[in-house]
Amino acid sequence: MAQSKSSLVTADVSTHPCVRCGACCSFFRVIFAKDETHPMSHNVPKDLTEKLNTDERIMIGTNQVKIRCVALTGQIGQSVSCSIYENRPSCCRRFQASYENGTHNPNCDLARKSKGLKPLRPQDFPRPEPTPKAPPVDEGTL
Repeated sequence: MAQSKSSLVTADVSTHPCVRCGACCSFFRVIFAKDETHPMSHNVPKDLTEKLNTDERIMIGTNQVKIRCVALTGQIGQSVSCSIYENRPSCCRRFQASYENGTHNPNCDLARKSKGLKPLRPQDFPRPEPTPKAPPVDEGTL
């Protein structure tokens, strides 16, 4: 459920489609550079990962047939969250929900379909209304 923090911060988190999904966290392998467990990097909790090879680590639960990231909490398609959101790996940070920032992501659709969820649509991410400009002040009437 790797969504960009900026969209979660600017949107109402409780209505963001990702908090009712979790499909990506239970469909894709979460592989990242071993250095991301270092405190000067993303500080991914090492005890939630396993060694994949000499250069990479993988989140526990994503290197098996029935994938589910160990950091995913909640019920897929209902209410989910990432227990390490602030320290999630770079691959999760890069993954964006379809139309989250106006761009379609077929991988999001694929993950959602695998869990029986409909693809996201542009209208699932309502854009905030522009703030109206204040009318100019007529200094002669003050």
